[in-house]
Amino acid sequence: MEAFDNIILILDATLRNATPLIFAALAGMFSERSGIVNIALEGKILISAFAGASAAYYTGSPWMGLLAGMMASVVFAQLHAFATVTHNGDHVVSGLAINILAAGLTAAVGNYWFSQGGNTPNLVSRAEELNARFEPIVLPFADALADVPIIGGIYSELLSGHYILVYLAFLAVPLCWFVLFRTRFGLRLRATGENPQAVDTAGISVTQVRYLALLVCGLLAGFAGVYLSVALTAQFSPNMSAGKGYMALAALIFGKWRPKTTMLACLLFGALQAIADRSQGAIILGFEVPVQLVEALPYILTVVLLGGFIGRAVAPKAIGKPYVKERA
Repeated sequence: MEAFDNIILILDATLRNATPLIFAALAGMFSERSGIVNIALEGKILISAFAGASAAYYTGSPWMGLLAGMMASVVFAQLHAFATVTHNGDHVVSGLAINILAAGLTAAVGNYWFSQGGNTPNLVSRAEELNARFEPIVLPFADALADVPIIGGIYSELLSGHYILVYLAFLAVPLCWFVLFRTRFGLRLRATGENPQAVDTAGISVTQVRYLALLVCGLLAGFAGVYLSVALTAQFSPNMSAGKGYMALAALIFGKWRPKTTMLACLLFGALQAIADRSQGAIILGFEVPVQLVEALPYILTVVLLGGFIGRAVAPKAIGKPYVKERA
């Protein structure tokens, strides 16, 4: 039973770790399916985490934090669209600029507003009678079934007790699949990423489709950032995204730009992080595994998986290519 309990704990941590990756990867999917390279996911996560934590602290409401985080992420997403779609700028350069801007802006503004080295105050404070974070949701009968062998562990520990954003992340996967593959907007978006000339010839604005794609991207990335600051840690700290935007992009490529396989890739990366967290201080062949190696393991394995086990991943044909409408 101890081995089973350990597995349940690892799977439970996997769901928590994978949630921001799923939101960010789905955000990148809409962007890249429309033809826009989006390494700016890291910056969008970071700015939404800061805006969400700040708004939640001042208003005392996690939902206002979620709204503010989504709005901030959308602004950065539209800034990316302005640079790449309107002015045909280099997608990678624009994405890096947004990441740098987000890192510097959140640290500077956070220090100016709160004078805590770029951190926001904790969203749970008894002294201020403040509780502005999302609380875990306990499913019906979870406490009563907690002591039941096997079923209790699965239901009470693995399925119950997560933040609402965790459940929304997994609901977003089929929803995004439906939008992408069963709606007119999804068809136009995918066509824009493959052959923008044909889309333009059909009388559809390539510019409008890509701006809308980045709008959806901003909304989803906002969920990822707010989850980190308003739910998971109840506080913003500088660079708290810790490369999750890049890992989400890797999961998107690993999942070949499809919602289901992308979610599975995010779960894989989440499981690697969960195993790494529980492996700190482990003894192998009489030697203690260095903490730094354990912490770096998910990132190392991300590179290894992409480099050797991804197989052939075919990106949208027009991705990263500026589209200039031909004039008669």
